[in-house]
Amino acid sequence: MRVDVLSAAGTKEWRAMPVTELTTHQAGQGKYNGEGENGDKLTETQDRRDATINHSERAQSVEDDEEGHLIYQAGDILQARYEVIQTLGEGTFGKCVSVKDNQRKDERLALKIIKNIEKYREAAKLEINVLEKVREKDPHGKYLCVQMLDWFDYHGHICIAFEMLGLSVFDFLKENNYLPYPIEQVRHISYQLCYAVNFLHENQLTHTDLKPENILFVDSDFEITYNAKKKRDERKVKKTDIRLIDFGSATFDHEHHSTIVSTRHYRSPEVILELGWSQPCDVWSIGCIMFELYTGFTLFQTHDNKEHLAMMERILGTIPYRMAKKTKTSFFWHGRLDWDPTSSAGRYVRENCRPLYRYLKVPESESHRDLFDLISKMLEYDPKERINLQEALRHPFISQFTRRQEKQDAEKKDSDRERSHSLSR
Repeated sequence: MRVDVLSAAGTKEWRAMPVTELTTHQAGQGKYNGEGENGDKLTETQDRRDATINHSERAQSVEDDEEGHLIYQAGDILQARYEVIQTLGEGTFGKCVSVKDNQRKDERLALKIIKNIEKYREAAKLEINVLEKVREKDPHGKYLCVQMLDWFDYHGHICIAFEMLGLSVFDFLKENNYLPYPIEQVRHISYQLCYAVNFLHENQLTHTDLKPENILFVDSDFEITYNAKKKRDERKVKKTDIRLIDFGSATFDHEHHSTIVSTRHYRSPEVILELGWSQPCDVWSIGCIMFELYTGFTLFQTHDNKEHLAMMERILGTIPYRMAKKTKTSFFWHGRLDWDPTSSAGRYVRENCRPLYRYLKVPESESHRDLFDLISKMLEYDPKERINLQEALRHPFISQFTRRQEKQDAEKKDSDRERSHSLSR
């Protein structure tokens, strides 16, 4: 089964910013007008975006429904190019549709159609700005971030075209009855995630919404095996190549940092305590994701701040006194978490959470121990003490992939050098 790159992203509401905050640099307006390093190409694209729109015979006029969604049907053609095939997903931002690109030999793409509502349009422009910056730095997609192929404004609906991808690692997990991924698949997915997000961090960008729903398999085809013990069929994805998606909340170092970021279960303690955040909040999220891939369930299953902190203390130990004293939130009393372990909520936490290493399934396995060592380093309370992703890529759990990538990079550099030398002779 194949779905679009944004099938799971519609579950969250995008970061909405006032129009006054959309400076030329932030929203990439100069790029939209064909300026910058790729000016000629962008001017050409802008001309096409401003061209007269072709409609199907039905669409004599463009209509929106009461929620701001574009009304369309299969066979409609947008921008004289994209033929609608079917709806793939819907969320607060708009809808995702499968389209046929009539300029790319009928290649199928995923088209994100944003609601004709101002705050979603402005949020979409912010995401486009990030995606364009990512494409400038990584034009060939080496660093595993989803590729934006085109964007245009269709009668007030910002539309963004992406490569078609497979299921998210979360959707695959759900369709597989939350059966954990095998340790070697956890290793490969974890490496790719660290590799992709490290690229963002090196370019002064924090994703801020890392979660299993935003990690998609390039191809989620699977094989089925029968588990005689559990008397059920189980799926194993054939290829674990992934892409990172949903840059709607991504924030550059120089931009305004919202107080609260990240989806609840993957939110770092410094965000909950409103102590400010930067790239380490992504590392915390990755640690939570790796745990979930390994166990099949969410590490911090809660929707309440204080309960979330209590779960952290049960699993990871006491929150550092310096963080408790520094926060202006009301979760602590004299430097200790204000939490009653005898309450019903307290009993729930005690019964459903246990120290991190007690989740280790095969303690005698070096691979399993290495995984938990890396997770524990990613779940350091103090962001200054938390492992960074350059260090994580050197960790024994995933370093074999790092060495392989470095070897490939070196071989490519040598090949390019030889080709250049040959041409110059």
